[in-house]
Amino acid sequence: MRRDEMADFLRRRREALQPRDVGLSVPARRRAPGLRREDVAGLAGISADYWARLEQQRGPQPSPQVLTAVARALRLTLDERDHLFRLAGHPAPERHTGTEHVHPALLRVLDRLDDTPAQVVSDLKETLVQNDGARALLGEQTRFTGRDRYGLWRWFTGGPAERDLYPEDRHAEMSRLWTADLRAAIGRDDAPHRRRLVEDLLGASPEFAGLWARHEVGGVRDQRKVLRHRELGEIEVDCQVLHTEDLGQSLLVFTATPGTPDDERLRLLSVVGTQLAEDVRAR
Repeated sequence: MRRDEMADFLRRRREALQPRDVGLSVPARRRAPGLRREDVAGLAGISADYWARLEQQRGPQPSPQVLTAVARALRLTLDERDHLFRLAGHPAPERHTGTEHVHPALLRVLDRLDDTPAQVVSDLKETLVQNDGARALLGEQTRFTGRDRYGLWRWFTGGPAERDLYPEDRHAEMSRLWTADLRAAIGRDDAPHRRRLVEDLLGASPEFAGLWARHEVGGVRDQRKVLRHRELGEIEVDCQVLHTEDLGQSLLVFTATPGTPDDERLRLLSVVGTQLAEDVRAR
C-alpha cells in the first residue's frame, strides 16, 4: 500500500471536481477548490473521518468494496480506478463488459437529472446506480447481492416481486425481450461468470430455457413501458436509453407525455423520492 501516493491522488481528484459535476448544489461561500471531504465521503457511503484519514496517510487499507465506491464517487475512469486499486495494494479488477464500475459519462448525465427518474444498468440487467426518482418509481434495486443483483435472475427465478412492476399481460413480452438482450450481451462478451449466469438460468427456469433455445438476439432500446406502482397504479412512461460505446452499460431515463395524468404521477413520485432521500440523509 503506497499511502503517500494514494493520499495525494485522492486529494487531487477530489479538488478537481466541482459540486455541479456530481449533482450537488453549490454553497454560497466556498473557501477551498473542488469538493469538500464531507461531500466525497457522502457520495462514497463512508464517514468523513475515514476519508480524512486516507488523505492524511493514516487510514487502514481500504477494501476493494470501499475502493469501488470511492472510484464511483470521484467519477474515475477505468484507468484511474485501476491506478487507485494498485496504490491501495490490491490488484486491479478484471475488466468485463458491464462491469460494476459506472461509466463516468453516464454518471455526469445522471447527476443532472434530479427531477427525472433515471438509473444506470449493466447489460446483465444489474442496476448499478439510481437517482431518487428512480427509487421512488421502481424501488431500491441496488440492494441485492449474489445472483439476485441481476434483474434477469430475479425476473425468471425470484417469484412475483420483480414481475409486479409490469402488468401481467406484458410478462411474456418482457421475458422474450430480456432473453434476447442477454443473448446479445453474451455475444459481445462471454466471460466465464457471464456464461455461468446463463447456465444457472437454464437450470433454474424452464421458461428461460425455452426462450433461450429460440436464439433470438436483441438489445436495450427506447421503448414505451407500462409500470405498476404500488400506490399510484399503472403509469405509462417512455424509456429513453443512452449506451456506453461498448454497450456494456445503459442510462435509462423515464419520462411521460407532458400534461397527461402519467406525467402528473411521475412528477409526484420525483417529489416523494427527493423528500424520502432528504429524510434518510437527515437521520
